[in-house]
Amino acid sequence: MTRTRPAAVIVLAAGGGTRMKSQTPKVLHAIGGRSLVGHALRAARSVGPDHLVVVVGHGRDQVGPAVSASDPGVTLVVQEDQLGTGHAVQIALAELPALSGTVLVTYGDVPLLAGDTLAELVRQHESDDNAVTVLTARVDDPTGYGRVVRAADGGVSAIVEHKDATDDQLAIDEINSGIYAFDAAVLSDALRRVGSDNAQGELYLTDVVGIARGDGRRTGAFETTDRWQTEGVNDRVQLATLGAELNRRTLVRLMRAGVTVVDPASTWIDDTVTVEPDVTVLPGVQLHGATQIGAGATIGPDSTLTDVEVGAGASVVRTHGSGAVLGAGVNVGPFSYLRPGTVLGEGGKIGAFVEAKNATIGAGSKVPHLSYVGDAEIGEQTNIGAGTIFANYDGVKKHRTTIGSHCRTSSNNTFVAPVNVADGAATGAGTVVRRDVPPGALAVSSGPQRHIEDWVVTKRAGTPAAEAALKAQQASGDTDPVPSGDTAEENDR
Repeated sequence: MTRTRPAAVIVLAAGGGTRMKSQTPKVLHAIGGRSLVGHALRAARSVGPDHLVVVVGHGRDQVGPAVSASDPGVTLVVQEDQLGTGHAVQIALAELPALSGTVLVTYGDVPLLAGDTLAELVRQHESDDNAVTVLTARVDDPTGYGRVVRAADGGVSAIVEHKDATDDQLAIDEINSGIYAFDAAVLSDALRRVGSDNAQGELYLTDVVGIARGDGRRTGAFETTDRWQTEGVNDRVQLATLGAELNRRTLVRLMRAGVTVVDPASTWIDDTVTVEPDVTVLPGVQLHGATQIGAGATIGPDSTLTDVEVGAGASVVRTHGSGAVLGAGVNVGPFSYLRPGTVLGEGGKIGAFVEAKNATIGAGSKVPHLSYVGDAEIGEQTNIGAGTIFANYDGVKKHRTTIGSHCRTSSNNTFVAPVNVADGAATGAGTVVRRDVPPGALAVSSGPQRHIEDWVVTKRAGTPAAEAALKAQQASGDTDPVPSGDTAEENDR
C-alpha cells in the first residue's frame, strides 16, 4: 500500500494524568520497553510527516527532554494552561508554517495505536475528500467516551462528549478515539470559531466536526475493528491492562515468525527486543530493552536479560544480565549474574553462581563455578577454577587483571589487580596472585602443609570427633601418637 505523507502530525501530551498518582508524568510511564509517548512518536513518525509536533504541559521539564531524546526532530510546543484539546492544537499550528494537506492529531497516551492504522486513516481521509475523518471503534461499554453521531448519509454529524450527551446519545456504542485526520485549512479556520460553551468550559477539538459539517464539508469516520488501538491510559490499572495486551501481541508476532514460547503466560518480551527464528524461550523469561537473541538459542527458564546480545545456539539458564554480549554457542548459568561490560566469547562458559562485570572472556574459556570476575580480560581456552575472586578494588581505584590463553587456574584463587598471568601459565589451589606470572609458570603462594597431631583428642576431648579419632587410631594400630604440637615432617627428620 502506498502511504500518503501528511503535512503534520500533532501529538497531544500536555495532560496532568492525576489518576496515575505518580510524580512521573503519565506519558513517561512505560510498557513494552517504551514510554507511552515513545509509542505515540513511533507510530506518528512511521507515516513520514513533514512536521512532527508534541504539545507538552504538565511535567514538561521531564516530558520535553524525554521526547527530544527519543526523536530529536520533534517540535516541542508548551501549553501553559490546559484549556482543552482545541486550544492545544491551536498553539501547535501557531508554531508551524502555513500548511496544506492533511494534519493528523493523536495522543501521547494511546500506546497500541499502529502506524499502519494512521496510514490507512490518512488514505481514506484523502480518497474520500473529507474535511475531517475521525478514527472510531465500537465498544461494549462506552462510558466516559465521546459518542460519534452519524448523519443519514453515513458521515459524522457530531461528536458529543459523555458529559454533554443526551440519553439517546449515551446509548451509542461507537466512540471517538480522539485521533483525527483534518484538512489543514479547514482545521485552522474552524479552531478560530470553536467556543467553550460546554460542561468543562474548554475548547473541544471535537467541535471542529460540527463546524465543518455546518459549512457543507464532508466529515467521515474510519472505524477500526481493533478497539485496543483506541484505548488510552488514565490510571495504573489501564497501564497494566494495555501492557499485558502489548506483550501478548509481541509474543504472537514472535511465535508466528518462528520463535518457540513455551509458556506465554509467564513470558514478557519488550516490543524493542529482537528474537530470531528457532529460538526457544522457556517459562519465566523477561527480555527487555535492546536485547537481541540469535537463531537457535535457548533462553530460560527464569532468566531476565536487559540490553543483552545473545549469539546463535547459546544457552542461558536462570540468569540475570544487563549490558552483556554472549557469543555463539556459549553456556551461561544457572544462577549467573552478568553485569554491564561482560563479553563471553564463542563457545565459552559462565557457570553456576558466577558474577561477571566489565570482563572479556575469550572463545572457549570457562568460568564454571562460584566466582567473581570483575575488570578482567581472559584469553582463549582458559579455565578458571571454582571459588576464584578477581580482587579489582583497592579501596580507592579499580584495577584490571589479565589472564592469558590456555591457562589453568586452580580453585580458591585470588587475583589481586593489577596483575598479569601470561599464556599457558597455571596456579595452585588457594593461591593469592599478587605478581605477574610468566608464560608456562606455576604460581603458588601457600607454604608446606603442617599437621598438629592429636589436636582434636586433646583440645576437643569427649566430643564425637575426638572419639572417632581415637577409634581410627586404634584401628590403624597407631598407639604411639606424635606428641602434641609437633609435625609429621619434623619427626621424620
